[in-house]
Amino acid sequence: MSTQRGERAMDRHTQRELNPLICTICERGCLLGQGKAGACGLYERRDGQITEILSDHYLAVCPISIETMPMLHYFPGNKFLQISTTGCNFDCPGCISTVIVREMPRHSKALSHLSPDQVVKKATSSGCMGIAFLMNDPLASLPTFLRVATLAGTRGLKVGCASNAYFTAQTLESLLPVLDFINIGLKGFSDESYRACGATAGMAPVFRNLACLVDAGVHVELSVIYSRDKKQELSDLAQRIADISPRIPLQLMRFIPFEDAGMAQEPSIREAEDFCRQLRSRLKHVYLFNTPGTQYLNTVCPGCGKEAIRREFYGPMGAKLLANLPAEATEVRCDFCDKLLDITGSMATEIHQEDDFQGGYPFTRALEMVEAMLIAMGVRQQKYVVRAWEHLLSRNGLKTLHRSVQQPLSYIETVRYFGRLIGTEIQTEDLACFLEAKLQNVSETLKGVKHRPRVYYAMAKPLFYINGGRMENQLVEFAGGISLNKQLPPGGRPGRSLSVERLNELNPDIIFISAFLSNSVDDFLAECIELGIEVNAVKQRQILVHPAPGWDFGSPRWILGLLYMAQALHPERCSYDVIAEAQAFYQRFYGIDFSSENINRSFSKPSANWHWQGKREQTAMSSSKNTRDRFTFARKLNYK
Repeated sequence: MSTQRGERAMDRHTQRELNPLICTICERGCLLGQGKAGACGLYERRDGQITEILSDHYLAVCPISIETMPMLHYFPGNKFLQISTTGCNFDCPGCISTVIVREMPRHSKALSHLSPDQVVKKATSSGCMGIAFLMNDPLASLPTFLRVATLAGTRGLKVGCASNAYFTAQTLESLLPVLDFINIGLKGFSDESYRACGATAGMAPVFRNLACLVDAGVHVELSVIYSRDKKQELSDLAQRIADISPRIPLQLMRFIPFEDAGMAQEPSIREAEDFCRQLRSRLKHVYLFNTPGTQYLNTVCPGCGKEAIRREFYGPMGAKLLANLPAEATEVRCDFCDKLLDITGSMATEIHQEDDFQGGYPFTRALEMVEAMLIAMGVRQQKYVVRAWEHLLSRNGLKTLHRSVQQPLSYIETVRYFGRLIGTEIQTEDLACFLEAKLQNVSETLKGVKHRPRVYYAMAKPLFYINGGRMENQLVEFAGGISLNKQLPPGGRPGRSLSVERLNELNPDIIFISAFLSNSVDDFLAECIELGIEVNAVKQRQILVHPAPGWDFGSPRWILGLLYMAQALHPERCSYDVIAEAQAFYQRFYGIDFSSENINRSFSKPSANWHWQGKREQTAMSSSKNTRDRFTFARKLNYK
């Protein structure tokens, strides 16, 4: 009898272990089986419990200024320790973090193990005010984040995160005692927008959590992607936010299409600034990101209406404080009318400068640049890209990479370096020799040229210039021009603003607009005239934009940009058919036709339709199966 009872008990235990468990970390409610993870891939059922698969492992740990996160109304300019892992509970179209949330394996060698105590000690030894979890969602590493947050709080550090806030009530209850600030990344203001990201319960949980966070006294800022098809939806969203509090800062992220997103949904600079201005009639603090040179990153004093705090574009999704810093930490007031501003905490007395590719989303751009090289070498399996990433990050190679991608010749040697690393020497040499041959052809064609046009390189808006040391300006000089950007002080990421007077002094003959964060020639020219820019390039309408994104930085396709620039600067010598050159390049290195309609802002993927071998089908099947299993199991339990 005792043997039978033991067998029955064992059978019940075995059955419990085999039964799926609904994950309570986020509102997706994935089914976790034995050895089976949910949508984020980072939790499984173990001994009947929801267990984090890889705890206390980080992809990035480094000091940042808080605007890099970005947070704009919380201790402006102060230094925080960024922590990032991998994975995300959402899968949003065109996500800028795809390389770390979908393509970086959870057990990658690029991740470093740090105990909560080590993380907190790094924050204090670096002079950080607190710790901020960003780039991927803390919901993918909730137990890890909670351990760090709890310990950090006992050491007097502020703790915050950037999250989609798809918390269950249970998760939010665990976060509230340890959370000081949060940037909630909204996906829109409709269930449809949320379900497009995999949020099966729609948008309601987010707005429930938003209200709870505000009521609990957590400093809340909101961010949302602004694409052309979301304008009315975001107008309605602004009204909903205003009903909670018109003083909650809203960060409008101008949509930059990456991965499989199309260019048609990218708002122009002018459209985005107009929309930002409209939303400011409903909310006190609306800011525009991904728009170099915009004035809509500045805080307007609610008292006198003047720009009380100035900021500048600092890479995708980031900003940098430009304000005159106080001698000591005090409450933040308007310099013009002395009104107390809607700022939590004091302003920094000095500004932290991040290392190259460190801090915020430029880290993801670095990984994508490596990916771009490998894809052009013919790599079609992600495991080879991961091997290169792991090698780069385990050797602290970001600074070296940043230097090497700024010069055509060192870029080519970097291509060879990664090609040797993953064992694709033949394909690598084909790409490297092609780039060298085109460089040599341009050099010989322009040999002995006497007149070199004066060239100014802008990003997005006329007064934001790209640093003189960057690849774009090296290409200008290879193409037979004089780079005026090299006469300007370096700084910023990837540049900074100058005055109308200084640009008029430079008097460029030709202006190129960046192929990454770009602008239409008509809008750019109209703004030049509005600002009083009276240079030869404006008078002669010599303002040029590349035929396609990715032609001047971040991808081997810069060689196509060089041909375009050489022909533009010296049509008397160069007669390249750049579209035919692009077609040949695409066929040779990507095995597809060149089509400007299918290209987006991605550095690595040559087309919005390009996918890793087998990846698209695998992802779709996995997502569909998890959702189907969840609802089948829910019906068995009579869930409604």
